[in-house]
Amino acid sequence: PLRARLPELRIVLEHVTTSQGVEFVQSQANNTGATITPHHLMLNRNHMLVGGIRPHYYCLPILKRHKHQRALVAAAISGDQRFFLGTDSAPHTASTKETACGCAGVFNAPNTMSALAHIFEEEQALDMLEGFVSLHGPAFYQLPVNDSTMTLVKQNEPVIVEPKVQAGDEHVVVFDPGQPLYWRVDSIQMSS
Repeated sequence: PLRARLPELRIVLEHVTTSQGVEFVQSQANNTGATITPHHLMLNRNHMLVGGIRPHYYCLPILKRHKHQRALVAAAISGDQRFFLGTDSAPHTASTKETACGCAGVFNAPNTMSALAHIFEEEQALDMLEGFVSLHGPAFYQLPVNDSTMTLVKQNEPVIVEPKVQAGDEHVVVFDPGQPLYWRVDSIQMSS
């Protein structure tokens, strides 16, 4: 009803997680978009629940079934400018995740680009990665594109990411994508 009353309103589905959400965005004009997180592209609810609960995969919106994960991957690699990266990286300490009422969120900042390059390569869509990560979001929000650059390099051995980051007296567990990643950030050139 809101879309019907205000067709010009820009709407973003933050961290879309379902095939229905993807279909909704695809059925709308270019002023409707959606962000997709790296962990929703890499994981589904089985990764979080099978064999016991993995609290560091608990996020909101929660991971969905495999069919929804596949719809998100298809949207991300499609080149459709209405879909773009939203990391939703959440550095909760381990003590606030590993508890009876744990915080929702995945700390993926250290390996987001490795995970995304892995997914896009696996789907034979590396040529769509830059758009998803760097171009579609600014275009949707009608903002200038960041002129800093990042170079990714594929290596023969898996990328080593420290499994935790110290945070005062505690630590934050880094997102474990559940499989080896071979792409690493080689360099970042900041704009002047």
